[in-house]
Amino acid sequence: MTDKKIFRDYDQAGLDAQYNNRVRWPDYKEHFANWRVWSAETCAKLPCHLDLAFGPSPMEKLDILPAAQSSLGAGAPLYVFIHGGYWYSLDKADYSYVAEGFRPHGICTAVNNFGLAPDTSMDEIVRQNRAALAWLWRNAKTYGADPERIYVCGHSAGGHLALMLLATDWPAFERDLPAGLVKGACSIGGLHDMEPIRLSYLNKTLKMSPEEANRNSPLLARYPVPAPLSLVVAVDETPEYHRQSEAMADLWRKLGYPVDLLVPPGLNHFDVVNQLRDPSCELVKVQLAEMKKAFTP
Repeated sequence: MTDKKIFRDYDQAGLDAQYNNRVRWPDYKEHFANWRVWSAETCAKLPCHLDLAFGPSPMEKLDILPAAQSSLGAGAPLYVFIHGGYWYSLDKADYSYVAEGFRPHGICTAVNNFGLAPDTSMDEIVRQNRAALAWLWRNAKTYGADPERIYVCGHSAGGHLALMLLATDWPAFERDLPAGLVKGACSIGGLHDMEPIRLSYLNKTLKMSPEEANRNSPLLARYPVPAPLSLVVAVDETPEYHRQSEAMADLWRKLGYPVDLLVPPGLNHFDVVNQLRDPSCELVKVQLAEMKKAFTP
């Protein structure tokens, strides 16, 4: 007798295995430790503005690391990086190091926090990320950045949130915001279909209802602005991660929007982002090219 299939061809154990990255790559703790050390070193040696409040709750804070050259006139492009951790762990302080890859190219970097599950619902996590972007749009010039050139990137759960920002009806969110607030996005090892997440072991922490999962599923969202999208899924990811990125790429093509699907060789879910502190790495080059595409009228 076979176990009951709960999603596609997966039974419960099979589906859980597809999304249990910490079991699949037990060295994840080393990556977490490295990210925290690299980020502390980055903040120690580069100019930065830490713990800027964009909302009333303790977690609604972000960090800004300005571009290498002061661009208070025209303003530098603004690269917003959203951390991963399956919506229940990690912190902006783990990813400050990504600024090292973009700062020499004249890019200003922001890394935001948000409330974590189970204390914060998925609806509220998405709302807080939208609030962070709204604050950045209003305050970018203060930090030498251009509010008309905002590009978002996220890793893992952060990739999901980056897509939800692209899906945002900004004037409906807050009346003074422009429809094209986010000009482009990159999702690295991102989650775009929330139904298997809801059906997996992860929902013991996330506590999403079917309706909440649908509301916050990028594959079911509407995208009002034809922004360019990059999807990065390391070759050594589970089949479900590859399916999620491929499905998102298919949706973007059907919309007629520009999309690139990249499969970096020799990397997995965690080490794929390690290279972002290198200004000459391929992943930085790809995003710079995407920014150029996104910021061209």
